[in-house]
Amino acid sequence: MSLRSLMFGWEYPPLHLGGLGVACQGLVQGLIKNGVQITLVLPHPVPTESEDLAILSPTEKHVERIRVQSMLSPYEGSEGYAMRTVRMSKELQQIYGADLPEAVAHFTAMSVDMTQDTNPDIVHCHDWMTYGAGMAAARYHDKPLVTHIHATELDRTHFHPNEWIYRMERKGFQAADRIIAVSNYTKNLLTEHYGIPAQKISVVHNAIQPITAQDREPPIQAISSAPKPPMVLFLGRLTIQKGPIQFLEMAAAVHRFRPDVTFVIAGEGNMMAEVINRACAMGLQDCILFTGKVANREADKLYSQAACFVMPSLSEPFGLVALEAMAHGTPVIISKQSGASEVVRHGFAIDFWDTEKMADCVLTILREQPLAQQLRSEAPRSLQHLTWMKQASQVRSIYQSLLS
Repeated sequence: MSLRSLMFGWEYPPLHLGGLGVACQGLVQGLIKNGVQITLVLPHPVPTESEDLAILSPTEKHVERIRVQSMLSPYEGSEGYAMRTVRMSKELQQIYGADLPEAVAHFTAMSVDMTQDTNPDIVHCHDWMTYGAGMAAARYHDKPLVTHIHATELDRTHFHPNEWIYRMERKGFQAADRIIAVSNYTKNLLTEHYGIPAQKISVVHNAIQPITAQDREPPIQAISSAPKPPMVLFLGRLTIQKGPIQFLEMAAAVHRFRPDVTFVIAGEGNMMAEVINRACAMGLQDCILFTGKVANREADKLYSQAACFVMPSLSEPFGLVALEAMAHGTPVIISKQSGASEVVRHGFAIDFWDTEKMADCVLTILREQPLAQQLRSEAPRSLQHLTWMKQASQVRSIYQSLLS
């Protein structure tokens, strides 16, 4: 039986800033292969007039992508939106919203208006910015609502939430017929901090697109005869959630024993200046590189050239970057406070605050080459069962259970 899903998202490759867009793309492609037709609704920042409210040609078969004129931006809070609106004319503020709540209300109204004729079987929305649109569309079409949670406001702010966003999340969870959480870590957070009954939440872990040997970048030793210093990699947004300060503390501990190690921080975010200043204050300026945001191909090269990858997140609902590193054969050290720790079988899981132990794991990987080689060979194989086709089949089963 073919199903039709009306899906609301806030980012989608190639325009994406984090893992949500990658996960959304993987899920959409997996659902298509499982016989689900998707209408995907997205914010489209600062469109030209010709693109305004246009229905674009699909990039995947059976996907209709609708872009709604909006100033919403992924991972942005009220302060960030307010800073951008300062540069907007009063006319634009009236169109897009003078503050974040107005902008979300605008996106909600326009999204529902544009999707009145879609005739879905199910309404599916991703994270808090789309919950209003999902709730309104589900009421309009009188169809079940699935809310998908990839990261809560508590994750993003280390449990110091913007109360308005927190209330929006909780309202979306309460209105949903079923919630999909990306990990048991997130499910427990919803039950403990949002008061959501556990039986209402289904856990569907994120997945990874298979990477063939041809897709992998050659390790740095294979493309240069000159010896290169080992490199330890951080890749992610520079925000409190991702633990860049913990990475620096780990780096300083490693540097005391292995001054030849180079540390690379790839990504951008509101903590960039603070992290750079802290690195200099810790005496790491000669052994640390800041790349800024990297494209997918550049990220592939970094994964392949790294001696190990460290993800020290303070609160990480999943952490797709850990799977990406493993798929490239890179040994990983990840935070226990992450959903990825539930599926990673060949790597180290350490409490985010225990940076000395993180450093010890890095030094062990650098010192014990047989162990490092085992991790490089076993980690990619351990991901073979974690495909978007398989995870999407679980989502399709959730759809069917709500329709039966």
